[in-house]
Amino acid sequence: MTKMTYAVAIDNALNGNITDEVREKLEALKAQLAKRNSGSHKPTKTQRENEGVKNSILGVLTAEGKQCKDIADALGISGQKCSALLKQLVDEGKAEKYAEKRVTYFKAIEG
Repeated sequence: MTKMTYAVAIDNALNGNITDEVREKLEALKAQLAKRNSGSHKPTKTQRENEGVKNSILGVLTAEGKQCKDIADALGISGQKCSALLKQLVDEGKAEKYAEKRVTYFKAIEG
């Protein structure tokens, strides 16, 4: 007899051969997946640091708007990181993105 693994249990269940051993293994898998997906995950070190950078970006943003490269130069961060954080700020509703003559500008949203 072969060892009952998750893969063997799934194969047996798909083929309609559900025994007590297969049922027990699949219930254990279900419990393991539920445990893995439950709970709140704390932010990573980089995510915590980026929150501070996003606040700095909001401090630099003005009502008339600035380009990403100007913001990156003012804060001493890469343009790529600045662009990613600006997108997050736009998604959160804290900044607005608009284009004039094929140039993208960002401005802070008051409120």
